[in-house]
Amino acid sequence: MESYKTLEIVRKNSDSSVFHLIINRPSHLNALSLDFFIEFPKALSSLDQNQDVSVIILSGAGKHFCSGIDLTSLSSISTQSSSGNDRGRSSEQLRRKIKSMQAAITAIEQCRKPVIAAIHGACIGGGVDLVTACDIRYCSEDAFFSIKEVDLAIVADLGTLQRLPSIVGYANAMELALTARRFSGGEAKELGLVSRVFGSKSDLDNGVITIAEGIGGKSPLAVTGTKAVLLRSREVSVEQGLDYVATWNSAMLISNDLNEAVSAQLAKRKPRFAKL
Repeated sequence: MESYKTLEIVRKNSDSSVFHLIINRPSHLNALSLDFFIEFPKALSSLDQNQDVSVIILSGAGKHFCSGIDLTSLSSISTQSSSGNDRGRSSEQLRRKIKSMQAAITAIEQCRKPVIAAIHGACIGGGVDLVTACDIRYCSEDAFFSIKEVDLAIVADLGTLQRLPSIVGYANAMELALTARRFSGGEAKELGLVSRVFGSKSDLDNGVITIAEGIGGKSPLAVTGTKAVLLRSREVSVEQGLDYVATWNSAMLISNDLNEAVSAQLAKRKPRFAKL
């Protein structure tokens, strides 16, 4: 398996289809460097194409999930964008850089497999961009969050302002983004940002693995299809969403997975699905 500067891919159980994608810069509080934005979509793509993978758990090494974008990287981007003699060309170059970084985060949604965020400690700035793109989010009691960009004189531009309102509501997203205030895991649960708060990091790790294993045991066609349809339905009307899932199921519904699921139900046994 390929090695990365900023990430680590771990399969903790050789019999499991759950893989861990770990942000691995603990000495920098898992700040997101420019290398991260290159490596992250590559790592996700490799996991997406790996037939042994059914579910991905995204977490952070060390004491924190992610402290946001690396300030050295941010300074480097700023310096490069202001060094040219042509303001128009410098601005166009900066826009391409931002779009590239946005694409790295959006790679979570483009990955067919479910991505579950397991959040402990700090989840700041770019960390919030990451988790709002994830399919399911859980945290430990020690987790805390902040949409920090306004304190750095930046308009958050990697996805939080686009994804968070549909998760926590427009008014809550506006308040959190404008104040940049710190909020707890408990408040994140109340807002709907996370589905559950675990008592400790150990409880979080064990609980999320159990949930992921449960999802991994289901039909991969049904799981990947559910993710795709939900993401599509976010962007269209109910009528359009229903039409989309009708077309999807007309292609995917009649499958070996359906036959296996029905047979398993009738025989009162656990179904066994082929890899995807």
